[in-house]
Amino acid sequence: MLHRGKTALVTGSTSGIGKAIAEALAAEGANIVLNGLVKPGEDDALVADFEKRFEGKIGFSGADLTDPEAIEGLIGYAARDFGGVDILVNNAGVQHVSPIEDFPVAKWDLIIGLNLTAAFHTTRMVMGPMKEKGWGRIVNTASAHALVASPFKAAYVAAKHGIAGLTKVVALEGAQHGVRCNAICPGYVHTPLVDAQITDTARARGISEEEVKRDVLLAAQPTKQFVTAEQVGAMAVFLTSPSGDQINGALMQMDGGWVAQ
Repeated sequence: MLHRGKTALVTGSTSGIGKAIAEALAAEGANIVLNGLVKPGEDDALVADFEKRFEGKIGFSGADLTDPEAIEGLIGYAARDFGGVDILVNNAGVQHVSPIEDFPVAKWDLIIGLNLTAAFHTTRMVMGPMKEKGWGRIVNTASAHALVASPFKAAYVAAKHGIAGLTKVVALEGAQHGVRCNAICPGYVHTPLVDAQITDTARARGISEEEVKRDVLLAAQPTKQFVTAEQVGAMAVFLTSPSGDQINGALMQMDGGWVAQ
């Protein structure tokens, strides 16, 4: 298998895109460190499910990624129990939709903290060991909103544009050390996060949720289809495979042609 013996840390991997990426890497034999905020007992059930389906070692950390000390604990756990992180997937994220004049400052801080600053902390903590080993792969879950903007999403768009810049810097710093860093930029993927956006956008625009899906979300995607989480997972596998060795600092669009318009 492609990643047997390697360890992948996937943040925000209890559902949606993150879980699909973790599953795709696990199917290639990788050991997986799952991460997310869950209710008591859900972590054990998630680990048991992965252990049943995949051959690699599976672990879980409920580290709060808005807390740098908690992130240090997460990376320390991966180092102690798994021998370090070979593949880092910065996927954890949150969204809030609001006109900028009404945008809650606490929501801005949360979105920038979780979607952008957490990726900085995880990356800075794994970069040295990856360079020392001469191999590492960092995949950032960005968005079409790393490349274009939409109204009412000031914090999310700012964070994802920041992820695009961080990706390029890390790619350059790791280029001669066997470390590659790329970002996946999906259009709308039907996940719990997008379901929440649909509700919030309907409220913000004063329209129905079906109108949001048809006239707001998929209006931007020429294929008129949602991206699937499994497709994003497959892209993550490709970027961490030998076929992706010379892909570095790329913002991989998976948006049905949205950004091509």
